[in-house]
Amino acid sequence: MSEPDPITEYEVPDGSIDELLEAEGRPRTHVSGLIASLQRLGPDALAAAGRRRDSIFMQQGITFEVYSEDGKRRDRPFPLDLVPRVLTAQEWTVIKRGLAQRIRALNAFVDDVYHDREIVRAGKVPWSLIVSRPSFARAAHGIRAPGGVYTHVSGCDLVRGGDGVWRVLEDNVRTPSGISYVLENRVAMTRLMPELFAGHRVRPVSTYPTLLLEALKAVAPASDGAPTVVVWTPGSLNSAYFEHAFLAREMGIELVEASDLIVRDSTVYMRTTAGLQRVHTIYRRLDDDFIDPLEFRADSVLGVPGLMRAYRAGSVAIANAVGTGVADDKAIYHFVPEMVRFYLGEEPILANVPTYFVHEEQTRAMVLERLAELVVKPTSESGGKGVFIGPSASAAEREAQRRLIEAQPERFIAQELVHLSTVPTEVGGRLAPRHVDLRPFAVFGEEIRIVPGGLTRVALREGSMIVNSSQGGGSKDTWVLDDGDGVELHPGDVPPRRPPALPDIRYGGWHGQAQQQQQQQNWPASSPDRD
Repeated sequence: MSEPDPITEYEVPDGSIDELLEAEGRPRTHVSGLIASLQRLGPDALAAAGRRRDSIFMQQGITFEVYSEDGKRRDRPFPLDLVPRVLTAQEWTVIKRGLAQRIRALNAFVDDVYHDREIVRAGKVPWSLIVSRPSFARAAHGIRAPGGVYTHVSGCDLVRGGDGVWRVLEDNVRTPSGISYVLENRVAMTRLMPELFAGHRVRPVSTYPTLLLEALKAVAPASDGAPTVVVWTPGSLNSAYFEHAFLAREMGIELVEASDLIVRDSTVYMRTTAGLQRVHTIYRRLDDDFIDPLEFRADSVLGVPGLMRAYRAGSVAIANAVGTGVADDKAIYHFVPEMVRFYLGEEPILANVPTYFVHEEQTRAMVLERLAELVVKPTSESGGKGVFIGPSASAAEREAQRRLIEAQPERFIAQELVHLSTVPTEVGGRLAPRHVDLRPFAVFGEEIRIVPGGLTRVALREGSMIVNSSQGGGSKDTWVLDDGDGVELHPGDVPPRRPPALPDIRYGGWHGQAQQQQQQQNWPASSPDRD
């Protein structure tokens, strides 16, 4: 007896498009083979693969820390949905060019804010708005980052509306997280669902650690030998600690905390068993407020006293640069298209979502009148905290949001609702549409390189458009198809975990031969059994 079809009664929410399926569940041309493979697997095999995934993720520590209803912190396996999201090469070309353009403009803006302020003098961005942002760092004034690079690592969030157009929802250029899950998701998929890769040329993501390390070395101050690069974590209690440790291991560099670093004579050193070793580049994974108690929060026990003195002297590079957070504030987001025009003399390739400042009286009146139609966000929050979605809010929730806006209008922006695209997602062995966004990751050293794909976050609750992991969202492996001379990834093949440096690769294209590995850390040595 054949397995039931996992695609039954598949209905895309009104106003959205599905990226893999057309009307009545017909697969789009570029994923017809993938959908056929899922149908052959059937619900039982999908559900069994999900159980193996959760067990292995917990064993490997691939987890995300959340607060339960009783207020306690708990680790859960990072929720990976086993149906990949698939982008064509043509779609990816538009995305990567638009992101590279946007990142160059944001980088120029950060430099301008702390130096010449040309965009302010030109009347394009109000200075009063910039200096009122919580992430504006007065201590960074006049400091030019080594190599002129500020936005070393970027993770801009993209969404696709019902019209099929890609738009930037927000910019993340402080300490964007999620790349470790991109890499581990791909390894998991090649182990748990190798049959899905058959017949597809999928560009690898495993080049990221090499690209990141190259970028961090490229901005290091001059030294006699190879520069020393470290990953700085606030500690094991941080919710993204897995990623900090993962990246340090993959790059083959030290993972340090504040107690491991010391500043002497305006130079940063790392304590080792052999004595002090100079540090040239710090990839920090904590916000400005905590990095140096002498210049930011005096009560910070996570910081290194004197770090800003060394940074100001140019003896150490900090990635991302101090003060970069001013560029990813939700209030500044509105001006990024104008930054592209001002600094680059180009029209933006990727558009913003229409955004309104509610601190302006006329605009506030319009927003309050349309509260049931709009999305309202606090300008200085992250992780989906405090996001209000008007169409799904109750009358009581709308009234509560109205009072918050009226009390502190400068704290909020409003945006037009984007009906996020959907992708088939495994729910109890069957496929159902769930809303998704996309966070591609770019590294900026001597040039901007973008890993193909990124972190697709999926709202696992039916009808929800809140995709943040901290708010109950999950993730998907994101495939970028290669229509060139790439090598086809066959079932069982696993890309190398740390490929050699490849100077001819730009924007993270496909490279080399996918290599089959019999052992991959503690992953099963062979493909999982399929019932």
